[in-house]
Amino acid sequence: MTEDSTGAEDRTPGSQWYDHEAGPLVRPYAMTGGRTQPGPTGVRFDLIALVSLDTGAPAADDDTSLGPEHLTLIELCRTETQSVAELAAGADLPVGVVRVLLGDLLELGCVTVSRPVPPAQLPDERILREVIEGLRAL
Repeated sequence: MTEDSTGAEDRTPGSQWYDHEAGPLVRPYAMTGGRTQPGPTGVRFDLIALVSLDTGAPAADDDTSLGPEHLTLIELCRTETQSVAELAAGADLPVGVVRVLLGDLLELGCVTVSRPVPPAQLPDERILREVIEGLRAL
């Protein structure tokens, strides 16, 4: 640990960009340009909405006009489909910010959004057991 000019301890590399009590210096409204809605597409980003990477998404080393937060979300989706809640946790960003950023990525064709099947629309457990028993009988 080193001390900076004010006598405060420097705990991590690059910590001059953080105020340990206030958090990162870049506030959420700066990441979204002051926007609070995910854009004109009208897509709702529920916490359980599933986000997948589209083929039009830029690679990590592509020169794009996307911000670092957008690229972080793209990289998180690159390995597997994730929910909005998982992306917010993985990117260490508030869910509201992630929704706005996902709206941007959706409009650019970088991601696709789908909803999981509601439990009421899933097949009955009895039917699934009968199918399994039928497959075992083969």
